[in-house]
Amino acid sequence: MHTQIVRKPEMILTGISARTTNAEEAGPNGVIPGLWAQFSQANLAEVTGASNRHLTYGLYTDYESDFTGAYTILLGHEHGSAEIHKESGFAHAVVPESNYMVFTTAKGPMEVVVPQTWAEIWKYFKDSPEKRTYTGDFELYDARKSDAAGVEVQIYIAVE
Repeated sequence: MHTQIVRKPEMILTGISARTTNAEEAGPNGVIPGLWAQFSQANLAEVTGASNRHLTYGLYTDYESDFTGAYTILLGHEHGSAEIHKESGFAHAVVPESNYMVFTTAKGPMEVVVPQTWAEIWKYFKDSPEKRTYTGDFELYDARKSDAAGVEVQIYIAVE
């Protein structure tokens, strides 16, 4: 697992969202797989006029506490302004400017490599010198890095 720290400017994301917990996602009633199915069918990049349409974000925001509490997940694309999409019926979120620790998954099936990397992230932050801010973490899926062998995803964790 390769990591680095980068500073990212504020972003505005538009997409579809749901509220859940990691405990719910570990069981049979998880909402994230269904959200991904809905996202795939919606063709949001075209519908909303997204910039950088090859990039898909999985944003984790509005944390109730830490990774054990409830949070909102938004699957979507980056846009220049939230005002443009307020009437679209889609969810939008402002991701604040922040320092992020970036974790890169191994290449493989999304449903395997992403949860595997999240488990490593939770373990890493138990005793790390960096502290999570829980202001908005995101997975970045680049369609140019996907093929028959699977995906390679970057996971950005907001840190102090």
